[in-house]
Formats: sequence, C-alpha cells, structure tokens
Amino acid sequence: MNYDVAAVRARFPALAEGAAHFDGPGGSQVPVDVAEAVAGAMLAAVANRGRVTAAERRADLIVTDARQAVADLLGAHPAGVVFGRSMTQLTYDFARALAKDWGPGDEVVVTRLDHDANIRPWVQAAAAVGATVRWADFDRDTGVLPVSAVADLISPKTRLVAVTAASNLLGTRPDVPAITAAARAVGALSYVDGVHYTPHALVDVKALGADFYACSQYKFLGPHLGSVVADPELLETIRPDKLLPSSDAVPERFELGTLPYESLAGSTAAIEFMANLVPGEGTRRERLTRSLAALHEHESVLLDRLETGLRALPGIQLYGDPQRDRTSTVLFTVDGVAPATVYERLALAGVNAPASHFYAIECARWLGIGDAGAVRAGIAPYTDVSDVDRLLTALADIG
Repeated sequence: MNYDVAAVRARFPALAEGAAHFDGPGGSQVPVDVAEAVAGAMLAAVANRGRVTAAERRADLIVTDARQAVADLLGAHPAGVVFGRSMTQLTYDFARALAKDWGPGDEVVVTRLDHDANIRPWVQAAAAVGATVRWADFDRDTGVLPVSAVADLISPKTRLVAVTAASNLLGTRPDVPAITAAARAVGALSYVDGVHYTPHALVDVKALGADFYACSQYKFLGPHLGSVVADPELLETIRPDKLLPSSDAVPERFELGTLPYESLAGSTAAIEFMANLVPGEGTRRERLTRSLAALHEHESVLLDRLETGLRALPGIQLYGDPQRDRTSTVLFTVDGVAPATVYERLALAGVNAPASHFYAIECARWLGIGDAGAVRAGIAPYTDVSDVDRLLTALADIG
C-alpha cells in the first residue's frame, strides 16, 4: 500500500522550520487543514447551539459533525462521545462521578504501566470514599503487562479497572480485550487510556471491550482537546455534578460550559486528514481503515530502521522488548550522559526528542530510571527516513 510521506509532510507548515520531530507522543504537529478549520470556525458567525439563527445552527453542526468524526475514528456511537479540555480533565470528571457509588470494601485496579492521568484520578477518588486501590505491575525487562498481573487482582469487590491501550513511555500494548473481559466477568467497569494508542492503530472500542475509552486529539494531528467515548446507555446511569440549567441529556450532561467550537472543527479536520493519508473512496471509517493500515506499514519500517541503528551505537540502552506488540515509540538512555543533556544536545542538532518521565511516573520509577526518565523518540505520520538518520547521526556524535 503506497504511503506518500512527502505529500503528507507538505501539509505541515511547522516542518519548514527544519527540525526532525520525534516529540509526537507529547503532541503532534498540525496540518494546514486543521488550522484552516479552526480559523474558519472562529471567523464565521457562531453562537450558542440552537436551531433559530444561522449562527446557532452553524455551532450545532460543528458539534454534531465532531461527534460523528470521533465515532468514526473509534468505532463508537456519536451519542456516546463526550468532549472536554483534555483527557486528564475528563478522567478526573468521570472518576468523581463514578466514585459517588463506591465506598469502603470496594476496589479499583490501576497499573504501573499507565500515564498518571489514568492512575491518580482513580487513586484519589478511591481515597475520598474509602475504597481500596490494587496495583498491577509489569515486567521490567520486557515492558509487558501480563493479563494475569491485572486479572489476578480482580475480584467481586472490583468496581473499575483502569488500563492503558499503549504505554506512552514504552509503546507497549497490553492485551486490553482480555483485561476488560476479566473486569466484565465480575461486573466491573473498564476505563481504557487510548491517548498513545489512537494515533497508531485503527481503534474499535467494542472489540477492545472498553466501557470508557479516552483519547486526545492533539496526539493525532488535532487541536488541544480530549474525548471519552462510552455506550450512551451507560452514560445515562451516571450523574455528574453540573449546573442546574445545563442540559441533562447524554452526552451534554458531562460537558461543562460552552464547548470550544473552533477546537471541535479542528478535531473533525484532523480525523478527516487521518482518513485521507492515502487516497481512496469509501465511508470515513473505511478510509480510516485503509489509511491507518498504510501508516502502520510506514511507521513499522521506520521503527525497524531506528531500533537497528540504536542497537548498533555503543552506550545506548533501550527499554522494552522490540519483538513485542507496541507502537512506533522508543525509550533509551546514553551511558554516562544525563537524559536531559542528551535532549539538549539533540536539539542543537535540530532533532526534537525530549527526555522525561512524560507523566508516566509510576512506569519510570518501576523501570528504575526514576523521575529523570529517559529520552523518548516517537514516529508520526510525517516522519521520514531522513529524520531517523538525523537522530542516529546526532546520537553517534554524542556518544
């Protein structure tokens, strides 16, 4: 399947600055299509959603279009798409709402592989009501979270299991369907963090078995915005705190205040861009299926080139097992050079590959790299061979 990376790159004005961007896992660059959609929404007449004036109808259409686009991206129902400022904010909101029905004797399960946004909200919500938190550990050598590590903690007392679809630090992809099935078997809910997974794979929330699936548009070429999807019938059973006059309809009851119409327009444009990474006809879901398959092939070739090059360099320590199912993300350190220093020296060479724990602080500590973390390089739709080679050359000079 032909993936024309040069044509893709031509749509990203930021690349004209000349840097090789491996910082996509922290936030991708944005194609001109998204910027134009944001500007278009801000320059057109809009108002609070309604059906009377043209401005009201335009705002309403922006919202409904955005819900449908996210539903197409994730294999979800548009009536189950909830928007918020970020995945972190939405997860805190859902944690507080769900914890209203928890108490002493109840348990929640979290994993050390996760970003803190899928740990701390549950830990704090549990503490507020006297519920117990159970921690699932992953294998330090492989970065793999065994199903048994989570399933063995699940019991009839479990109310919710929080797990990542892909580690934002290591790229590791747990067996989410098996984990959510174990939760469902005891009547527990599952909350899946798909922030790092969504930019790299075709998501099917039903196949994953996720009761809640969270993602962030700015990780897949969009504006800063978060989404959570769930079955609308499940959302009907949850009563979040809200303003008295605000809508009690699902999903609006979870969206506090007026939605950012310009960001929603940008979200739709980003998903449409992802659907058109390779040319072809069909529904948006069909085009996404084709484009993400081509993107996976493109990223896999670059990932193999990057990992092979890293292993050939002296003093490079890679974390995680390259033979395992994972996203196009590598985490590494350079012997004798602090990660922050590697980051700075790469930047001087025009290579953006930051160093940190990247908010997966439990993961970093469990790996033994501590709060300083390591250098992370992520491959994005606009990454090409020359980017990979620039990173390897710059690292050789550091070593």
